[in-house]
Amino acid sequence: MQLALYQIDAFTDRPFAGNPAAVVPLERWLPDAVLAAIAAENNLSETAFFVPEGEGFRLRWFTPGIEVDLCGHATLASAWVLYERLGWRAARIPFVCASGPLGVRRLEDGRLELDFPARSLLATDAGLAEAVAAALGAQPVEVRSSDTNLFAVFACEADIRALRPDFAALARLPKQGVIVTAPGDHADFVSRYFAPAAGIDEDPVTGSAHCELTPYWAARLGRDRLHAQQVSKRHGELQVCLDGARVRIAGHAVPYLEGRITLPGD
Repeated sequence: MQLALYQIDAFTDRPFAGNPAAVVPLERWLPDAVLAAIAAENNLSETAFFVPEGEGFRLRWFTPGIEVDLCGHATLASAWVLYERLGWRAARIPFVCASGPLGVRRLEDGRLELDFPARSLLATDAGLAEAVAAALGAQPVEVRSSDTNLFAVFACEADIRALRPDFAALARLPKQGVIVTAPGDHADFVSRYFAPAAGIDEDPVTGSAHCELTPYWAARLGRDRLHAQQVSKRHGELQVCLDGARVRIAGHAVPYLEGRITLPGD
């Protein structure tokens, strides 16, 4: 059996930047063990798989270690493959996933815009906040949490860039990952995302983290439309908008690699 494989750099307009995602279109679902093995072999932060369902597609994402319930950059990459390689012509691509219905549309300037759920943040207890600071090796201004992630706010962009966390300590924290954020020097806000418990020490550009970031910064800055940068080594550019209980996340994507996966026969 052979499967098409695409590797797309998401949230960037140039190769070798943004976040690389693998995309594997399927006609039907393969066993979960096979999907997990493909993702581990790809060894990227996420591999996306989708199959036709109804008027759109069911979408799933695997890290090298686990299946996740929401992923932005691999959704952006999947939409790019559908528009640019698989002939999708409708204005919007409907996806269904573990987090519910999602959508992607192509904007006039060529960017792709995700329609994702907003995620609320709650206060954390002092003990957990201290554990986050110890794992990050720096003291945040505040620490909050969502259902999925811990969320640490710092004073300035330089603080975010300087972080050298203890990944083993981060992996012991009780959430999938840790979002760190601060006001940006050349954007409304900046962030980084660490998820060693999910097999990703640092994710280069994390669309799903902006489900928490966007409501926080929209409330803090008093504006719904914001420019975001993820200041990993690969760097990512995102335009985000809070739209009620949804977050719109827009960015470019560029192709890097196209090939075939060969699987053993029955």
